[in-house]
Amino acid sequence: MPTDSQPTIYWFRRDLRLRDNPALHWAVKRKKAPVYCVYIYETDFESGGDSPDWEYGGASRWWLHHSLDSLANDLASAGNRLRLFTGSPKKILTRVVAETSASTIAWNRRYEPKGIALDTYLKTTFTDQGIEVHSSPGNLCHEPWVVTRQGTKAEGKQPYKVFTAYWRASLKHDSLPVSPSAKTIPGTGTKLKGEKNLASLKLLPRRPWADKFPQHWQPGEKGATKNLQILLKKSITDYGTGRDLPAQQGTSKLSPHLAFGEISPRQINAAVARNLKDGSISADDNVETFLKEIGWREFAYHLLYHFPHTTEQPLDKRFTKFPWKKVKSDTLDRWQQGNTGIPLVDAGMRQLWQTGWMHNRVRMVVGSLLIKNMGYRWLEGARWFWDTLVDADLASNTMGWQWVAGSGADAAPYFRVFNPVRQGERFDPEGEYIKRWVPEIANLPKKHIHSPWTASETELEIAGIVLGETYPHPIVDLKDTRVEALERFAKIKTS
Repeated sequence: MPTDSQPTIYWFRRDLRLRDNPALHWAVKRKKAPVYCVYIYETDFESGGDSPDWEYGGASRWWLHHSLDSLANDLASAGNRLRLFTGSPKKILTRVVAETSASTIAWNRRYEPKGIALDTYLKTTFTDQGIEVHSSPGNLCHEPWVVTRQGTKAEGKQPYKVFTAYWRASLKHDSLPVSPSAKTIPGTGTKLKGEKNLASLKLLPRRPWADKFPQHWQPGEKGATKNLQILLKKSITDYGTGRDLPAQQGTSKLSPHLAFGEISPRQINAAVARNLKDGSISADDNVETFLKEIGWREFAYHLLYHFPHTTEQPLDKRFTKFPWKKVKSDTLDRWQQGNTGIPLVDAGMRQLWQTGWMHNRVRMVVGSLLIKNMGYRWLEGARWFWDTLVDADLASNTMGWQWVAGSGADAAPYFRVFNPVRQGERFDPEGEYIKRWVPEIANLPKKHIHSPWTASETELEIAGIVLGETYPHPIVDLKDTRVEALERFAKIKTS
């Protein structure tokens, strides 16, 4: 039987924070014995799959490095230390339990398919050995199985596939509460076998492509709090309109902090509620629109939990044998590098490469071009985003790409093909976003900034542009490929 004198192991995963961390709070408050705060960079799974789902991409590893550094400093201020390991969680946790004589292991739950399988395996294994295992809901407002609809009598409770219905139903359920902060965490300075230093994890990219990331981001709990304050003092007052304008900072920039658990959605919702109560912000459509964005993230995890196959396969079975075009490496490279000759798409892809992030509206546009106009399978885009986004999140990434493809839950209708020229004219009317990320066409007149191929030879010459040399011709004919896409998608939708 566990005793109060035996230590507890707290296993950090995608919950790299001290505030509103329910499993950590449980570990600290349960008894006065030391807590060993462990992070394992998983490189070897022994159960529930041969490898983790969608291993960390390059941009995520950059963020993880700096987030762990920030967490280590926060733990030091709380009287503890972060212990880093790399390898198999089963082997490492087994070794740490034996070395420390720990009687308890605590963690916050994961919801990706192989993560669930691994946690189930570990919980069973350690429980059978007499080790108490405690898991908590750390990163959601509602557990994925809580908000459900009533199916037929034979079906019973069923998951939602439409966001609006999910959102309305979720409002009828109380959110999980915000846990007290872990301000003091009893620990010990004893070094454990196999502990690594942060540099030895080799998370930082070898290539210098991420060198500009620090200009745009502050990973860690303090950075998350800073962005939350910017949202509450500025962005949220015009969120309904501002979130659609890529040239402005109208979004919250909280997505990577949420992805790594440096802040919880419960904290964000609670902060909005406090500001509404004290009159700092007004209850209007802007606030509701923002809160629905948090709801979209919850919906993404709801889908991932109930339909785990969707990380690789379409939710809509009609798309299983959809005739995607064969990928040509040169055209895929042009899309990835922002050299498609279509300014809004190129601006978004270059923003992604240089900052590790892309404006959400532009994400839909670049996705539509890849899937609908170029005819490539959505997984090509999902994998590229996974590698280059600092906010790469399996649930959101999967839902977003399947939405654009029309093969997921609440998906965009097959006839919705985003026109990047019209999208640019509508949401970047002055071409500010284009000029920032595609400077080689910045001197074009406003009426041609979103479609250089429509400019006259004289206008191109004055702007210093030679199509096909200083800026590429469009990778596809937008009109022709739209017609082709409609024909192909109409067949699958009516099958």
